[in-house]
Amino acid sequence: MEADVMVELQILLDKLVSQKPIQQAILAVESEDGSLCWFGARGVNVTPESPFFIASIDKLFNAVIVLKLAEQGKLKLDDPITAYLPAELVSGIHTLNGRDQVANITIRHLLSHTSGLADWLEDAPKNGQSLVEQVLEQGDCALTFAEIAERVRSLKPHFPPQDLSATRLKARYSDTNFILLIALIETICASPLHRVHVEMLYTPLGLNHTCFPGASMPLSATPDPIPLRAGGQFIQLPKLIASLRGIYSTARDMIVFLRKLTQGEVFENPQTFAQMQSPWNRFGFPLDRAALRSPGWPIEYALGLMRFQLPRLFTGLKRLPAVIGHTGSTGCWLFWCPEMKMYLTGSVDEVSAGAVPYRLTPQLLKILSTRVED
Repeated sequence: MEADVMVELQILLDKLVSQKPIQQAILAVESEDGSLCWFGARGVNVTPESPFFIASIDKLFNAVIVLKLAEQGKLKLDDPITAYLPAELVSGIHTLNGRDQVANITIRHLLSHTSGLADWLEDAPKNGQSLVEQVLEQGDCALTFAEIAERVRSLKPHFPPQDLSATRLKARYSDTNFILLIALIETICASPLHRVHVEMLYTPLGLNHTCFPGASMPLSATPDPIPLRAGGQFIQLPKLIASLRGIYSTARDMIVFLRKLTQGEVFENPQTFAQMQSPWNRFGFPLDRAALRSPGWPIEYALGLMRFQLPRLFTGLKRLPAVIGHTGSTGCWLFWCPEMKMYLTGSVDEVSAGAVPYRLTPQLLKILSTRVED
């Protein structure tokens, strides 16, 4: 049966790369007990060991660091961000109906995407372009934290910071939440993010092929990364990726990280990972241009973690289990399926492929369900 599953995984990988504009892909599946371990790759000079840009999967990495800092007593999740970040950076970034509400935004708001902050990357001013659109049209650019904050001030927030004691909360995905968390991490640790990652994650967890391009090197020899593409064409964005504090990693490192996180080897307190999974808030149905590129319904979000499960309406009689982890806008994903005891990861490194993980994951689960049933 394992051989049949591997054949089906290869067929799925081949099908994925045949879909325009995708030119390349890495796909990896590993069971908790190690009885199934399949890593596949397609594309020019692409191997299963090739690093790829993990895009917003880094939100999961950075959320883990924030929670580790909370364990160490260096921050409290319900503290306002103004207790840690300077006024010149955050003042005016959430002005709604003439009132600046930044003082009501806590670290927990940022982790859970319940702040209502506009998205510095994806949101656009009236009759203008988003930063992503500008970069794709005009070329690479670099922004400082101060310049990012100034851009956010020019954008309208989506809703007030939510009352976190309420039963139902509005949640809207915004890259601004996590760029502020990066600023907070660097402020508290008095160190650039790449050094914090090496000290708190890469070295202790053995993530030897993960790095910040231009800022840090992998701990061990690593092949050249997969090139990023937009509409199938090569695109180089080193300045923007550096502004994002973007990370490159490998499928193997990604699974190592998620395995150790889910098996209690990352946090000092076993309850911290459970804290990351509560409460789950479902994203809504916004139809604006920015929302079409960002995670939305039926995805749920807790603290730096996504949960994705297709409703029965889309799966017919056979229910598919939920997966927990994160995705990125360049068509990358890192998921754990608790019910099947499986880890799933991969990437197509295509800027226009943000929806690929949500189409691909149900297909993966269907293949793996035959293994579980037998």
